[in-house]
Amino acid sequence: MPTRMRLTTWRPLATAAVTALMAALVTPTVAHGTPQESRPVYSYDNAVREAVWVDTRLDGDGDGKTDRVAVDIVRPREPAQQGRKVPVIMDASPYYSCCGRGNESQKKTYDAQGNVVQMPLFYDNYFVPRGYAFVGVDLAGTNRSDGCVDVGGRSDIQSAKAVVDWLNGRGKAYTTRTGTTRAKAGWTNGRTGMIGKSWDGTIANGVAATGVEGLETIVPISAISTWYDYYFSKGAPLYGSGPDWLSNRVNSPDARAKCAAVQQKLVDGAPRTGDWTPLWTERDYNKAASKVKASVFLIHGMQDLNVRMQHVGPWWDALAKNGVERKIWLSETGHVDPFDFRRAEWVDTLHRWFDHELLGYDNGIDREPMADIERHPDQWVTSTVWPPRGTDTTTLRPAEGAREGVGTLGLRKGTGTETFTDNPELSETDWAAHIDTPTPEKAGFATVPLTRDLRLSGSSKVTVTATPSTSTAHLSAVLVDLGPDTIRDYADTYEGITTLTDRTCWGVSTTGDSACFKETQAKSADVDYTIVSRGWADLGNHASDLKGAPLTPGEPYTITLDLGATDHVVPAGHRLALIVAGTDKDLIDPPSTTPTLKLDLSRTAARVPFVGGTAAFARATAGSAATAPEAAPLDGVQAPRTVQRVPEGGR
Repeated sequence: MPTRMRLTTWRPLATAAVTALMAALVTPTVAHGTPQESRPVYSYDNAVREAVWVDTRLDGDGDGKTDRVAVDIVRPREPAQQGRKVPVIMDASPYYSCCGRGNESQKKTYDAQGNVVQMPLFYDNYFVPRGYAFVGVDLAGTNRSDGCVDVGGRSDIQSAKAVVDWLNGRGKAYTTRTGTTRAKAGWTNGRTGMIGKSWDGTIANGVAATGVEGLETIVPISAISTWYDYYFSKGAPLYGSGPDWLSNRVNSPDARAKCAAVQQKLVDGAPRTGDWTPLWTERDYNKAASKVKASVFLIHGMQDLNVRMQHVGPWWDALAKNGVERKIWLSETGHVDPFDFRRAEWVDTLHRWFDHELLGYDNGIDREPMADIERHPDQWVTSTVWPPRGTDTTTLRPAEGAREGVGTLGLRKGTGTETFTDNPELSETDWAAHIDTPTPEKAGFATVPLTRDLRLSGSSKVTVTATPSTSTAHLSAVLVDLGPDTIRDYADTYEGITTLTDRTCWGVSTTGDSACFKETQAKSADVDYTIVSRGWADLGNHASDLKGAPLTPGEPYTITLDLGATDHVVPAGHRLALIVAGTDKDLIDPPSTTPTLKLDLSRTAARVPFVGGTAAFARATAGSAATAPEAAPLDGVQAPRTVQRVPEGGR
């Protein structure tokens, strides 16, 4: 059953007087029966706007005083006047001053008294009139906060957790950054929901993993679940820099002057070898998922090449093991906010989610399908649970084909070997485009054309046994749907959307804070193949996920690559392919040598989660003859771009 769509676009009310009149005449509760939806009955123009500084109880910048983080608050005035308390929606971010938030890169602005005028995004405009407070937290070391950014570590997480504690009467806050006048949160009932995209959503994950009381729900969008997997994949470096570069980017000028010691700890604790260190243990929220008490509404782009889908599967599975109430949206986009790929449905669903989780309204959202999945641009399906019941892992075996380097993929174990040489100038798109042609930089294996649709749902693993010719080697494994389709152009600059000039409004505007945002539409591409999932590893990590070692040329090694979670249907008539190669250009960095690798096909396999398991795969590949495909290059999206990716909230 699809989620209910509200087509109404909320426009700014003409005057504050109209809003005040509404608040006087209407209450957010229903006189008879249980309320189903919070209504915009409070004045946004007359809302309380204030700033407090919450004591984190840490001294990250080493100045001998505990750090205070700036907390900007926008809340409806009327409930407090009526003796009622309101819940809180909170976004804790490092980006409020340095980089901006959302598709239009909005930043906080302030009046002469230092109170927030513009709060980025639509959350305050939309939810404050409906009886929520919105709280924007500057992470330690950013904007108006003390301390230092430590990229997902204790300081980052405590920045936000301390605010949840204060909202629930357990912490201290002050009316100024350096003063002694205490600020109380008597206007709230303490029930808090955290939301945010990328780094902001990552903080929500991390705070939830502390088990803090009062955090009722989190809505992480394109968020990190373990920081090691942002920088490495089993030893293979994903970027040419570490967390010290990122902290320097967002630290305030004041923090940069004080945080050299923290910067050095980030350098020392995150060696470019890719070895696991205590720094990564502190930033691994998956391992603390058993502490999560909040419900989780997770949103992620299945083609996100910034915060990759490897952050979804382990976190989702750990939450499931802990019995956490969960909901998930999976889009075809890259690193894009749902406000910009499914706006009306997103605002409606988020509204009902917060009403249910923070106000306790029995609106039925907890009884709706767990998952919404985008199959084609703007075409969505639902799953009662995710992955669907009946999903089971099938072991697929690569085998030699009629031509060297162009093999088959099926249930029977193969024999023989395939050989390829790492070429750091080529990427997964080059490999897939030439899947049916012998090329020296990859080994490709494809099924026969399917006679039935075949659905993958969840995380795959590819175990490779390879003999390198040099002392270092990086590996990539890619699953590909071979066949024509129309998909979102996730490799485009805006990762699957186009920003238009028209605006629609979502909440109430003031002179300094508009609720009207530029519309977007899907940017599509017609392709001959679709990358379904990918994973990477340093072969030197064959004996341990935690530490690499030099290879002995001529010796075989076995390693398992963890591919990102996905939900994809390979249609009848298409083929499913597995590609094994070396450096995936611009998605991992190359090794220090240029190895040739020999695959032992009898000891190489892909474990893929199919709905219906092995029987479904057998049915989909039965009765279809293996034919020699044309060797013409296939068209896909453009190759990944060379960029310094940042887990940022833009787009």
